[in-house]
Amino acid sequence: MVLCPPGVYRAESDTEILTDVMLRGGYASGRDVLDVGTGSGALAVAAAHAGARCVTAVDLSRRSVLATWLNSRLHRAPVRVHRGDLFAPVAGNRYGLVVANPPYVPAETAVLPRHRKARCWDAGPDGRALLDRICRGVTGVLAPDGHVLLVHSAVCDADLTVETLNEEGLTAQILTRATIPFGPVMRSRAALLEARGLIRPGQTFEELVVVGASA
Repeated sequence: MVLCPPGVYRAESDTEILTDVMLRGGYASGRDVLDVGTGSGALAVAAAHAGARCVTAVDLSRRSVLATWLNSRLHRAPVRVHRGDLFAPVAGNRYGLVVANPPYVPAETAVLPRHRKARCWDAGPDGRALLDRICRGVTGVLAPDGHVLLVHSAVCDADLTVETLNEEGLTAQILTRATIPFGPVMRSRAALLEARGLIRPGQTFEELVVVGASA
């Protein structure tokens, strides 16, 4: 269990599903790992405990950077923490595994919040504001034999994530799917999602997907 101060994304089902895939597949063992948009640092800590050679975590939020630093110390997990926008703080470095649980909930507008808790989940009208940037930029930090693990809701179009990663020269596929009840944010956005055709009328469950890609 990691500490989650106010304003920091709390590890939930999506983090658990991605962690499970990472552990079962042995993806972190012996590799340099990058956790992009680390939040509380839950994935980074899990990677360190799974035998990663070294773990680096990045987040734009000062609170998340502090939370990750604190959680890594409390859990005795050696994690380097950087504040910055996606891959910018680690430009020039290469990693054997890149993991990400980015904001992916479709929002009213394309304007991404910077100083509200909604920054933990708002991701533009189609939920892909961060996903597309990660897919397009990850090859710049990926080792020649590296792997990528991404988790997001199926409302954001998992096939498009696979297609975009493939276009960047990676070999991508959906590794696992899990159906969970809508959480508070998805429930509050149900009418919006339905109006945009992203969910069925009356839908109260969402499908989470983990997309994996290899160089």
